[in-house]
Parts: sequence; C-alpha cells; structure tokens
Amino acid sequence: MKEKKHREMPEFETIQSAIEGDAEAINQILLYFQPFIKSECKREYQDEFGRIHYVADEYMKRRMETKLITKILDFEIRL
Repeated sequence: MKEKKHREMPEFETIQSAIEGDAEAINQILLYFQPFIKSECKREYQDEFGRIHYVADEYMKRRMETKLITKILDFEIRL
C-alpha cells in the first residue's frame, strides 16, 4: 500500500499574509492544496484501443485554484 507523504501546513503568518494579498503566501497555500486539487480534477479518458486512462482536467484545476484564491482573499480572522 502506498504511504501518504506528510506535508507541513502553512504557518499562521503565511495564512495571514495570504489574506492580506501577498502573492508568495497565496502560492504557498496553493502548493499545499495541490495534491488534493489534482486528485479531484481527474477525468476518465478512453483511448482508441478501449483502454481507460485518467487525465487531469486543466480547466477544472484552474477553476478550483481560482476559487481557493477568492476564498483566501475573502477570509476574515476573528480574534
């Protein structure tokens, strides 16, 4: 069985910077969620020999990334 690689969550300061609009911080958060986005954006594709392959749907991937960025920028931290 394939073992999942543990990824470190972004630090609070990174999240706070992303909420304020820092492009580098937003990219770090996108990088953290990239495996999830890739796993959710697969489409079934059947080749000319009838074999089934799963390929990434780039349009859906970009839509999910855009939605995540929008939600990051709209997020409010309540203290």
